[in-house]
Amino acid sequence: MSNVNQTIIPIELVENVLNPISEATGMPNDAYTNAEYFTFERDYVFGNTWVCIGFASDLIKNGYVMPIDFMNLPLLLMKNRQGEVQVFHNVCSHRGMKLVHEAGEVQGMIRCPYHSWTYDLDGNLKGTPHIGGIAKHKDERFKCEKHGLKPLRSAVWMDMVFVNLSGEAPSFSEHIAPLEQRWKTFLGDDGLGLLRRVNMGGNLEIEVNSNWKLAVENYCEAYHLPWVHPSLNSYSRLEDHYNILFDERFAGQGSLAYNLSDTAGTHLPKFPSWPEDKLRHAEYVALFPNVLLGIQADHAFAMMIEPISAEKSVEHLRIFYVGDEATKDEFAACRTATVESWRVVFGEDIGAVEGMQQGRHSPGFSGGVFSPEMDVPTHFFQTWLAKQVKSAMED
Repeated sequence: MSNVNQTIIPIELVENVLNPISEATGMPNDAYTNAEYFTFERDYVFGNTWVCIGFASDLIKNGYVMPIDFMNLPLLLMKNRQGEVQVFHNVCSHRGMKLVHEAGEVQGMIRCPYHSWTYDLDGNLKGTPHIGGIAKHKDERFKCEKHGLKPLRSAVWMDMVFVNLSGEAPSFSEHIAPLEQRWKTFLGDDGLGLLRRVNMGGNLEIEVNSNWKLAVENYCEAYHLPWVHPSLNSYSRLEDHYNILFDERFAGQGSLAYNLSDTAGTHLPKFPSWPEDKLRHAEYVALFPNVLLGIQADHAFAMMIEPISAEKSVEHLRIFYVGDEATKDEFAACRTATVESWRVVFGEDIGAVEGMQQGRHSPGFSGGVFSPEMDVPTHFFQTWLAKQVKSAMED
């Protein structure tokens, strides 16, 4: 039995989520409010799969490092001298001192502030001053090559840096293959390679007082569009949407009538393989647990949901354009209009997810129910989650 206390989340409440949608109830309130359960989720839900912890392009040059505190785990993103992105635990192998506190370029070595042990940008332990006594900086009893920084399994895809904390998940290429295969219809074989990020104005950081799961659940369904997103619903209406769910870890919505280019006057370069008869199609897919993706004919976006605590999250949005041409000054106004349209949409969601978080403290609510038609992707996500939780409880 894992270390989650079943007095917090009784397994029978988790099993209720797995019922057919018309009979299911949602995950119980404590799954959204309890700090002990939050740690359990980190270790047994996030830990066993591939989870996004940052963006590779935020490492702005070779030799750049960025500390990440992911669900209270100190991690370190590093771009070595050759430009390879790697992830390590951000602790010195000697006495567990946190190594890096601020992002920046490393001119020489990473130095531990405690005993001045040093590491290169591949995580190798290089310097151990006085380890064998005064002025004896090497000691045959101690093998430096055995005590470098501890690496994590990592992968970069669509600029996102993914890690597998347990080290036991299938390969990332296997993990992402079903989505890549699905999107070949729109992007062809080389579409993702055409994505370009413009650092100025292409980012949004949104702090929300809610559990990370509520952001995913909200993203999965279009049911709320007419009331929460009246502007978006004017050019991508509720009735023009279809459900997406496949391979147990992907769910969301597609639109048959996405039309921002006419509404906002944007005319950006398009993916060359995007079918001419589907220029107004768009797909919005959640990659469980914490990534929200969107593709349109003329841009794409990726959002990482960073769980800060049981009741606080930060949404990190990066918008990408198609090819080098789209990054030129002549398209600056179009890029700005695109960013502003998503700023409005994701801003409108804040009240919804925070309102649901507040409701999770009510004894009059115990997980909720699902519309058999409109909540299918949301129930799909909760089913995925419940299976991970139930499996961990039974181990």
